[in-house]
Amino acid sequence: MSIGAVASPHASVVWFRDLYRWSVSSFVSTGWRWPAEAIRPLSAALSRKSIGVDCSKTPSGAIRLVTLHFDGEIELRDADAADSFKGRLFFADPGDVIYSKIDVRNGAIGIIAKDLGRVCVSSEYPVYAVDSNTADAHYIKLVFRTDVFRRKINSMISGASGRKRVQPSDLESVEIPLPPVPVQRTIVALWEAERKAAAGTQAKIEELERNIEARFLADLGLKAPTKARLPKAFGVWWKNLVRWSVTFNQLASVAADISGGKYPLTTLGHVGTVSYGIQKSPANRPGQHPRPYLRVANVQRGELDLREIKYIDVPDSELPSLLLEPGDLVVCEGNSADLVGRPAIWRGEIPDCVHQNHILKVRVDRVQAMSGYLLEYMNSAPARNHFRARAKFTTNLASINSNDLRELPLPLPPLETQRKIVERIANRRAEIANLRADAKARANAAKAEVEAMILGTKPVEGA
Repeated sequence: MSIGAVASPHASVVWFRDLYRWSVSSFVSTGWRWPAEAIRPLSAALSRKSIGVDCSKTPSGAIRLVTLHFDGEIELRDADAADSFKGRLFFADPGDVIYSKIDVRNGAIGIIAKDLGRVCVSSEYPVYAVDSNTADAHYIKLVFRTDVFRRKINSMISGASGRKRVQPSDLESVEIPLPPVPVQRTIVALWEAERKAAAGTQAKIEELERNIEARFLADLGLKAPTKARLPKAFGVWWKNLVRWSVTFNQLASVAADISGGKYPLTTLGHVGTVSYGIQKSPANRPGQHPRPYLRVANVQRGELDLREIKYIDVPDSELPSLLLEPGDLVVCEGNSADLVGRPAIWRGEIPDCVHQNHILKVRVDRVQAMSGYLLEYMNSAPARNHFRARAKFTTNLASINSNDLRELPLPLPPLETQRKIVERIANRRAEIANLRADAKARANAAKAEVEAMILGTKPVEGA
């Protein structure tokens, strides 16, 4: 709950004659703490627009549909989206406010930016012009995103389950604080300053992450591959083709050459044993021998997400070959082209845990290699390019097999060198983690402060 917010009662008693409206929303108090004259309905600041698009008279290039995201960002859809759209469309101009009837409670409200120009939306996205003498559009957007306002919106939804909407007439009747416009702009400026600081922190984090990989490759005597555009056409001698695949040969033409590094090359199959997991079927639903198992959803790039663990039946006789041991690498067999082959390290987080057949397991020969070193290399650009080039593609999925994983070429420094590399990277990642934690704490504090100002429980300094 945001600072100063008032909890809504679970039960209310009121005389029937005093009811303004028989609905849940009529009992939900927003709890604004502003003077009465500052509390006004949204209709005082927003004016509904309904400029229909006559598709028969409007050039196809002028019908530009947009997508509204939960974070309020608005972006243009593909140019051909309008051709397949069925239904009425409406114009929205720069500075207009639009919201999603279905997802406004999740934050789907945005402002059409100047650089977008005139765009089009469906009837699911009501369009409003903002009265600049009464409100700042960005302030309205902030109000919509407060916890207090969202609770009010959630009490107003109507319609069938799963497609519940907030109707424009209901939204326009909601009362919000509308202090003088300079005060609104001060609140917005405070929020924008925090967003700018957050963007600066994120840029620093991204730079540190890029430097980690660049330094890692430099330690191996390798150059970071440049972001060259894949050629649309290329020539190669038939005798030099390793594989008849456009994607494979496109990537090969821009891939980093790892043969000229400081250390001898080997393959992942020479420093680890690759094996598949258990295939899920009705026969192994959790029964007498329920075991936790890793799914693709649990394996992120470089880390595990263990918030949701499912179970599968594995008899004691089959457990040894499927059991995960601390130090094992777990690798996704299939995903998008950029994410196929994403690895993580299993550190024994859950006892008696096995893995699904879509997760490949690499048991590392610790005499030759460290799991941490292999993880870093498998997350580097040369390894990602290898997996992408070797992947087999279906409609929306890329997949690799155990041979593709075994045949991953990699430099193999001495164990002591591997240890030093891993320790240095761990220190850098700890620095990044601290930056992320500080940024999150600062963002939460800023959100609470801005919400308190909008609520009216904290003075607006500088206004």
